[in-house]
Amino acid sequence: MITIRKPESIYKAHGEIVNGTFAGRWHFSFDQYFDPKFERFGCLRVCNDDTLSPGAVWPLHPHRYNEVVTYVAAGEFRHEDERGLGGILKKGWVQHTTVGTGMWHSEINNKPDAPMRFIQLWFLPDRPDHEPAVEQKKVEKTDRTDKFLPLVSNSDAGALRIKSDAAVYSLFLTDGKHVSKTLDPKRGYYLYILEGAPLAVNGIDAPVLSAAMITKESKLTLKAAGDTEILLLDVGPLK
Repeated sequence: MITIRKPESIYKAHGEIVNGTFAGRWHFSFDQYFDPKFERFGCLRVCNDDTLSPGAVWPLHPHRYNEVVTYVAAGEFRHEDERGLGGILKKGWVQHTTVGTGMWHSEINNKPDAPMRFIQLWFLPDRPDHEPAVEQKKVEKTDRTDKFLPLVSNSDAGALRIKSDAAVYSLFLTDGKHVSKTLDPKRGYYLYILEGAPLAVNGIDAPVLSAAMITKESKLTLKAAGDTEILLLDVGPLK
């Protein structure tokens, strides 16, 4: 079963932060947004697509008990936490944070003259008492061109590990190409079209900035009508 969430159905947020503003597309209940139909999907708790204005800073704020994956869709992202640790991510790069018992962290647009767009994902952890940790991975565009690249996974070589029954794949699908991936019908998958062109998801049309909730499918086939950036999330068994 494939359910398409059209762009206009995804909650749009905006506001002021330090040194600028943010504009977001929040897929699941978060902060002031609450929708009982979209509190979570499998172990996926948050999928926020946020753009920060040039030089803007989401100041230090606390989290607990989350496995966080950050994917940069445009610009240059900088992470800092209360321990003084940080890292810079460019387009297509990924960061995994185990928040565990608690962490204060900040998201920063590292460029003073360009907006920065990042996708932040929260997954429920396998247990709440992990020590906080941060790691990241540099990704070349060729690594994900016309093939699914595992960014975060506990079973794929070269991927960042995560303390959750989840995985994150990126894909840059070029015009007219199609790719397929075997799925476990007992698990759920969440596909998000970040930019580019409309996509055929198992033959179902999905516009840019839409998402697909995928259940009880054993195979996924995507065909692009133009160059398209995609994230695919394995959200684990659905209960």
